[in-house]
Amino acid sequence: MSFDTLRWRDGKLELIDQTLLPVEEVYHSYSDYRAVAKAIVDMVVRGAPAIGVTAAYGLAIAARQAVGSPDFSAFMEEAYSVFAATRPTAVNLFWGIERMRRKAE
Repeated sequence: MSFDTLRWRDGKLELIDQTLLPVEEVYHSYSDYRAVAKAIVDMVVRGAPAIGVTAAYGLAIAARQAVGSPDFSAFMEEAYSVFAATRPTAVNLFWGIERMRRKAE
C-alpha cells in the first residue's frame, strides 16, 4: 500500500496525518499557513524532507494570504518566523524556508 505524504489539490495543501498511521489513512486540508505550521509542530507530518517541503508549501499559502495585505514583506517575515519556530533544529525546514524566501524576493 502506498500513501501520498502531501499533495496540492484545488489550491490547498493536503497532508496525511502520520500520527494515525498505520491504522487509519486520514488527510487534512490546509489553506492557512498557521495551520500548516501547527501540523508540523503536532507531527502530522514527519521526516526531514517532508517537513521541508511542507514548510515550502505553507509559505506558498502564506504568500497567497499576503496578497491583500498592505505590507507583503512584513506578512511574509512573520510567516518565515512562524515556520522557523516549528522545529528549530530541522535542517530541511530551513532549506524550504530559505528557498521560498528567495522566490518571494
